[in-house]
Amino acid sequence: MSLANLAPGGAPAAWRWLIERVWRLEHAFERSRAAARPEDDTRIRIFFVMAIFGLAFTVLALGATWAAVFSKVGGNGYLASTDGARGDLVDRNGQLLAVDLTHYALYINPKDVWDAKATRKALAKALPQVPAKRLDQVVFADRRGFLVGGMTPAEKDAVFDLGLPGVEFEEQAARVYPLGASAAHFIGFVDKGGKGLSGAEKALDKPVREAAAKGPDGAIPLSIDLRVQAALEDEVRKAAIEFQAKGAVGLVTNVHTGEILGMTSFPDYDPNRLDQASAEQMTNHAAASVYEMGSTFKAFTVAIGLDTGAATPASTFDAREPFKLGYRTIHDFHAARKILTLVEVFQHSSNIGTAMLAERIGGERLSRYFNALGLTRPAKVELLESARPLTPKKWDDDAVASTSFGHGINVSPLALAQAMGALLNGGTLQPLTIHKLPQGVRPDAPRAISEETSQQMLQIMRANVTGGSGKSANIPGLSVGGKTGTGEKYDPAIRGYNHQRQVSSFAAVFPTEGPIEADRYFVLVLLDEPKGNAKTSGFSTGGWVAAPAAGRVIDRIAPFLGVRRQTDIFTVAAQQPKAAPEAGL
Repeated sequence: MSLANLAPGGAPAAWRWLIERVWRLEHAFERSRAAARPEDDTRIRIFFVMAIFGLAFTVLALGATWAAVFSKVGGNGYLASTDGARGDLVDRNGQLLAVDLTHYALYINPKDVWDAKATRKALAKALPQVPAKRLDQVVFADRRGFLVGGMTPAEKDAVFDLGLPGVEFEEQAARVYPLGASAAHFIGFVDKGGKGLSGAEKALDKPVREAAAKGPDGAIPLSIDLRVQAALEDEVRKAAIEFQAKGAVGLVTNVHTGEILGMTSFPDYDPNRLDQASAEQMTNHAAASVYEMGSTFKAFTVAIGLDTGAATPASTFDAREPFKLGYRTIHDFHAARKILTLVEVFQHSSNIGTAMLAERIGGERLSRYFNALGLTRPAKVELLESARPLTPKKWDDDAVASTSFGHGINVSPLALAQAMGALLNGGTLQPLTIHKLPQGVRPDAPRAISEETSQQMLQIMRANVTGGSGKSANIPGLSVGGKTGTGEKYDPAIRGYNHQRQVSSFAAVFPTEGPIEADRYFVLVLLDEPKGNAKTSGFSTGGWVAAPAAGRVIDRIAPFLGVRRQTDIFTVAAQQPKAAPEAGL
């Protein structure tokens, strides 16, 4: 048996090699003694002792080098760090949204450095991007220090191969967003330690961290569809630029499941370059900002009127003269000056008719329904940025009048989308979600309005696109419905509403045809302080600036969502007289 086999199982290979060599020398010495003269015996003993010392020195030197280079280092020759590791985020079709890529940080441990000057010289050549002053500070320090981070595997290997004692590598995970600015507000971002700070990264921080241990199989699918997202971003951005808007928001949701299929906020930012992003760019206005939505709220007032029995589609309202309710005298932007049915009130976006309906409903019932529709609290969604609305302190006649057409109450676009979903899905207030839900799953949700009222609202919103203020959103074959909205912004400087500063929007639904349980989608386009141009005859209201963009979004995303174009019984309506889009307040 070889003496090397007597070495402990965990002993370094160098020690096993040394023992093997000693054993062989010992046997060679014994054989020489048996055949040699006495003086040869002395020479062999001297050689044997020198060989032992030489081998011992070699092994000790190798051990010192190993300790200096690889002390506190994992089996791969670098410090391993799993802090901040996160699983992948993917869209509903498996497309990558966020991923951890391995990079390395280089540290210098001065107590293990053999030759500081030689080490500094070698590192200066290998890492020309590191300032000379920084090299001096770290290499000649008296304690372990960080030199440079963000090294690629190839860069790390190039330095590692130099074999410099005292140079240590720490493996780290860099969060990378392959799409750059696309879906940035939906996905969010993390801090340097890998902690989620916004968007899905923050909302799902714990499960995303836990998913890291599962590897590629641990990817978390989100509700967003990148095809829908791309179309939404493109159209909202073009509208914002064309009308010189201060900001813009776009949303696409599934009204039955609450899944957010697309969400954009303009201006946007690249989460890979946070140092170049302003606070305004990083703000998700779809969730974190609240607006007086204006006439899109008329959809809620009409639905409440129908649900309470305060009105029917054929009920009439005298809009020939201004109407006084509370301290307010209510006018129409473009007065029809005639008696209107409830459907015509909606089509002409009549403030007078809507306020009359709200008076019939009453403050107690109006506030109760607003609460049931989720309009008096933050939108129920995983996104922690979801803002709290600004609601009336008391529901007197003044509040009833103003809130009926979307003034005196500020809500986030997400809250609007959630409430609109209840009007369009059969009457249940479905929470919004950023999770991809299993195919066919429609979570239970509390009822806000009756199924009959929901079906009526689909028809009324469709009528507004075929013969009302939303005509510029009409897409043949897709039975689009919707409501325009233009809310004037309160200006503290004048202690009143500024007619030149508006929030213009279009809230759309498609397809409106089919049974109530059919797949159906909500689309919102909102522009903050848009400016009219020659194309819009100077108008910047929702019917002029937001409705066309919403129509283009619907036209582009319908194929991705499996919505087929049908023969539209309302196509002939395109040749009939319609309300002008400027009526769409």
